[in-house]
Amino acid sequence: MHIEFMVEEQSAKEALHNLLPKILKINTTFDIHSYRGKTDLLSKLPSRLKGYKAWLPEDHLIVVLVDKDREDCLILKNNLEKIATEAGLITKSSAGIDKPFQVLNRIAIEELEAWFFGDIPAITTAYPRVSPNLATQAKYRDPDGITGGTWEALERVLQKAGYHQGGLEKNKAAREISRHMNPANNRSKSFQVFYNALLKE
Repeated sequence: MHIEFMVEEQSAKEALHNLLPKILKINTTFDIHSYRGKTDLLSKLPSRLKGYKAWLPEDHLIVVLVDKDREDCLILKNNLEKIATEAGLITKSSAGIDKPFQVLNRIAIEELEAWFFGDIPAITTAYPRVSPNLATQAKYRDPDGITGGTWEALERVLQKAGYHQGGLEKNKAAREISRHMNPANNRSKSFQVFYNALLKE
């Protein structure tokens, strides 16, 4: 099995580079392609998927991962499904239960950084001055429900502890936190949906 991942920015690529070996079966290979934001990815996705359609072997899978941001989740997912279908590819959602598919569309809610808040021990291991009591604070209990932007929340938490004083270096933070993450214990529901789908591949 080989999986092609398409993500909207370099920080997601940094995180997946560390996370995927902890999730995928030992004989599964992968490549991660990052774009210059969601708009760039979505604009190039139709032609990219049509390109894949021309050569994709049976043992290959495409995973498209985007942030929800402040969009309607259902509309965003339907858009991703439509792009794949129009390229002539079968998505997991359209294939039906236990049927073969070529494209898996997944959404990080609200942003990738919510997945980091889903694993507070990984944050405190990467940044030891961050309080381990972070997970008990009401505003961080539901990683997918953090309001006001999760990357901004992560920046505030890290700066309060004396890190990233010049502003959150998203790629560096993604690399350092994901290195310590335990996928099975992550409290983010959107991460668990992503994780459980990959476990089956």
